[in-house]
Amino acid sequence: MKFPGIGIAVLLMGSIVSASSHAQTAPLTPEQKQLREIYQELVEINTTDSAGSCTIAVTAMAARLKAGGYSDSEMQIIVPPGGPTKGNLVARLKGNGASKPLLLLAHVDVVEAKRADWVRDPFKLIEENGVFYARGSSDDKAMAAVFVANMIRYKREHLAARRDIILALTCDEEIIPSRFDGLEYLLKHHRNLIDAELALNEGGSGLLDKNEKPVRHGIQVGERVFQSYQLEVTNPGGHSARAPRDNAIYHLADGLSRLGKFDFPFTLSPTTRLFYERMSKIETGQTAADMKAILRDPPDRDAMERLYTISPEHNSTVRTTCVATMVDAGHATNALPQRARAVVNCRVLPGESVDAVRDTLVRVLADDKIKITPMGEAVLSPPPPMTPAIMNAVELITNDMWPGVPVVPTMSVATTDGRYLNNAGIWTYGVSGMFAGAEGNGIHGLNEHIRVKSLYDGLEFLYRLGKNLAQQ
Repeated sequence: MKFPGIGIAVLLMGSIVSASSHAQTAPLTPEQKQLREIYQELVEINTTDSAGSCTIAVTAMAARLKAGGYSDSEMQIIVPPGGPTKGNLVARLKGNGASKPLLLLAHVDVVEAKRADWVRDPFKLIEENGVFYARGSSDDKAMAAVFVANMIRYKREHLAARRDIILALTCDEEIIPSRFDGLEYLLKHHRNLIDAELALNEGGSGLLDKNEKPVRHGIQVGERVFQSYQLEVTNPGGHSARAPRDNAIYHLADGLSRLGKFDFPFTLSPTTRLFYERMSKIETGQTAADMKAILRDPPDRDAMERLYTISPEHNSTVRTTCVATMVDAGHATNALPQRARAVVNCRVLPGESVDAVRDTLVRVLADDKIKITPMGEAVLSPPPPMTPAIMNAVELITNDMWPGVPVVPTMSVATTDGRYLNNAGIWTYGVSGMFAGAEGNGIHGLNEHIRVKSLYDGLEFLYRLGKNLAQQ
């Protein structure tokens, strides 16, 4: 995943200074102690693609559920053929069947992390100044651990539910495309195990101001479409002493430079329009004025530029984006490059044509020597409806836990496995009750983290939300 909405993403190399004064100070409740144990165990199991194992992680979580009262018949570990480390866990708490099930979805795989780059060991849970640090501490092992803890609590309390509650912990969400994407595999081969009316997923979070006070609570209702392209320039090469102007690296670099200066058209969807309408009433001063200005027809370009300087995610919310993420060229220091390649990752706004995006790339790169090849096939996905059932529940619980904090619909500028569920008719919403500050959570980057209080707030919020929805 996964940017959970719009915030200011500033990477901190060390600690979060402001969180310590608002850290969790009261003794942990029994539920929080249980979550802390589950969370630490899960975070400290390496689940990277290169060296980790989702199978080990979900097996550990199955053991936690069994210790919490679940029988073997209520859980299944499903390992796809050819992927021994790519296991997935599905567990079910039975309701009375009056309504279709509720699915709780979280992925346990994480993005790679190099120890040499991090201030702390990325695969050890470190609690420091009111903050948890580790790879996966936010994305997405916080939600996965919370769901496991809440499933145990529901079982212990003998929850009287009108619908089954299904937990799915999956692998390879972070790898696109992946032949072992757990959620996609379960839908194709074990749909009956996870079939549901609606699902809760990652992608939504709350935003704190500089004083650690909640500003808004986001609920994700849609996401952009992921599509990468390989750019390639080939050349006969030869001795570098010849130094001709026709150079594969120059062709590729010039094309990428043109792409870096290009903006796709500004577009507001119903979700992003509602986001800016609500946020313009929450923000103050120039930021509030600029949010109102981009809602006009035509939108104010200067206002959009000012919002971009606050956070690039404002730009990503209203445009398709294509950005260079990898380059590879040459084969020897004294030889002309015979091949130069780059990967450009596009995130396409819902409803826009992926084919049209490729045509735009051809036009912007403006070089016939740059071959453009799609990497995998884009998964188009409709946004879920903002039904009273989900919106009323989220707003009710949010107001109870954080009085006066508004719920704001967001579109994820990144991608989650929710796209597969929405395509399958299982409407999926990203909401967590976990709040982040202006610095972001370091997701996919260095020193990923989450506030201790935010984790425990998420535990309580998702417990109440799951219970509310299960009893509808």
